[in-house]
This record gives sequence, C-alpha cells and structure tokens, in this order.
Amino acid sequence: MTVTLEVSDGVGTIRLDRPPMNALDVATQDRLRELAEEASRRDDVRAVVLYGGEKVFAAGADIKEMQAMDHAAMVLRSKALQDSFTAVARIPKPVVAAVTGYALGGGCELALCADFRIAGDNAKLGQPEILLGLIPGAGGTQRLARLVGPAKAKDLIFTGRHVRADEALAMGLVDRVVPAAEVYEQAHAWAAGLAKGPALALRAAKEAVDAGLETDIDTGLTIERTWFAGLFATEDRERGMRSFVEEGPGKAKFL
Repeated sequence: MTVTLEVSDGVGTIRLDRPPMNALDVATQDRLRELAEEASRRDDVRAVVLYGGEKVFAAGADIKEMQAMDHAAMVLRSKALQDSFTAVARIPKPVVAAVTGYALGGGCELALCADFRIAGDNAKLGQPEILLGLIPGAGGTQRLARLVGPAKAKDLIFTGRHVRADEALAMGLVDRVVPAAEVYEQAHAWAAGLAKGPALALRAAKEAVDAGLETDIDTGLTIERTWFAGLFATEDRERGMRSFVEEGPGKAKFL
C-alpha cells in the first residue's frame, strides 16, 4: 500500500510510503482519501499524524503520470484530487503534519490540510507548479493564502521557490521547527496529548474555527454559540466541570 494507517495511544498515523519521494499519483491520492475517511469514523483514533517518513514528506504529484493526461482527463480527475485532500482537512479531530525533507506541490498542499505543522530543520516547502506552466490544484491557492496571507502565498505560487524551515516558520507556514530526527516523535506527542482530551469539544473547536474563517463574524459567532451550547449536553462537559469544582483546573480525565 502507498498509504497506511496505524493506531497507537489514540493516535492514527497516516503514513505515505511510495519510495523514493512519495510522489502523489492517482492511486496514492485515492488511498489517502479512504484512510482519512476511516480515521474520521474510528472511535479509537482521537488525533492524527500525517507522516512521510524520515527523509521526505512528499515531493509532489507524479509528473510522469500527469504529463500523460490531457484537458479532458484532468477535468474528470481534478475534483477527485481535491476531494482526497479535503477529506484530510475535514478529519474532525486534531491533525498534525510531521514534515521532513521535501514538502513540495501536493506535498505542501497536504501539509496545509493539517491543523498544526511540525517541520524538521531539513524541511523545504513550496508550490513549484508555476514552473510546469500550472498552478496548485489540490487546494494550494486557497489554503496557503488563508494560512500565511495573500501576499506571501502569491510570492510562493508566482515564483515556485522553495523555503527552508526557518523561513517557513517566520511566515507561519509551519508552527514548530525541530531536529529532523525528532519530527515524528514530537508530532506523535502533540497528537497523543490531545487524544486524551474531550473528543466532542475538540471536534467542535475545530469546526467552529474552520467554518468561521469561511464566513462573516456574525455567522461565525452563531456557529460558535451553537457548538458551545450543544456541548452542555455532553458527558465530557459534566466530567470536566465536576473535576474543576472538586479537584481544581486541568485534572479532568476524559473517556
């Protein structure tokens, strides 16, 4: 399999495994969507790590496969391509990308689907599609601009240049830079900590933030208010408040 899902300590690791560069061909895209949907459904998966291995996250699309497609073929394929990445972005649980080496083109777009990005000090990220006479097609023009702002996004998309980990951190493209050998360990630890939290509240928080970014402030506040009130019907809310009153803050244990 070019993509696998392994679960431990409440964390599902979605691992790209298509040597040597984890090129995202059609089969890999489809498998990615299947496993993202599986991780979304499974109760034993409470947080997710996206990982490409110790040397490379994903160097982009399979250009040889793409070169063989004409306009008609890509009209049919482009929606499925985007749907694969959207399935990752819509996992209703905390998702962290553990980025080592190259995360270019589709690889960068996949990292953008995560809630948090931990990069190794050897990471290089970018959207080089312009060098092929193309633009990003798996969400890069949309998610990148929302994350780092339109000017920085246009810089990367217009030039196709790669940015190293330190520049990616400075522009907000990644959230933490660590030694390359520690990327997966730290990503898993981040996810495992959240996996112990209240699953419904985490889901609500993610949806409120993501949906709110797509609308006006009044509608966003309505989304927040609806989720906030709805959580008062959950056992996690009862458990969390009871623990706070009886034991003090930060000691609640959620199922």
